[in-house]
Amino acid sequence: MTSKPKIRAVIFDMGGVLLRTEDGGPREVLGRSLGISRAELERAVFECDEARAATVGALPEERMWQAVGERLGVAAEQLPAFQDQFWAGDELDLDLVQMIRGLRKRWRTGLLSNAWPNIRSTLGRLYPDFLDAFDEVVFSAEVKMAKPDAQIYHLMVERMGVRPEEAVFVDDFSANVRGAQRAGLQAVHFTSPAQTWLELRALLGDGLD
Repeated sequence: MTSKPKIRAVIFDMGGVLLRTEDGGPREVLGRSLGISRAELERAVFECDEARAATVGALPEERMWQAVGERLGVAAEQLPAFQDQFWAGDELDLDLVQMIRGLRKRWRTGLLSNAWPNIRSTLGRLYPDFLDAFDEVVFSAEVKMAKPDAQIYHLMVERMGVRPEEAVFVDDFSANVRGAQRAGLQAVHFTSPAQTWLELRALLGDGLD
């Protein structure tokens, strides 16, 4: 039986994996103030046409938020406070980031995220030491393509200097996991840090702290 190729690179998604909504309260309150549920609020932000366009860099993020505000009845001057409350329950998993830093002793590390155009400046302001945990960072808006398109996975491994089968990708969305597998990568479906680390340990073998 043919063994799997040796893993040389470990690639992580950001939202829902490293940066997670740990407290849904702020969105619950925000939704109630607008007369909608948290789920409806999240769909209005993440699943609108403008968000999809911003994800591939086809629309400025500011214009996306303006469209969301217009649709939900949020005045332009209230949009900054609206955005602050929308993201207020999100937290960066510092323990997981530290584990990723440990991986760099033996494996190349990457961040591959569907993200809007302002993401680097936002992360630099909120989490200034985050991106230097990775050898390569690819944001969808910057490369004009998004997961689960095979092209973005191929771009990622090319930049990392490895073959697709030599990389493992971690994502919380099953569609993105399947997309990575179709592109030739090995993949882990994130459901929790502990589960993910256990599966990575099985794939990477000796040397994983």
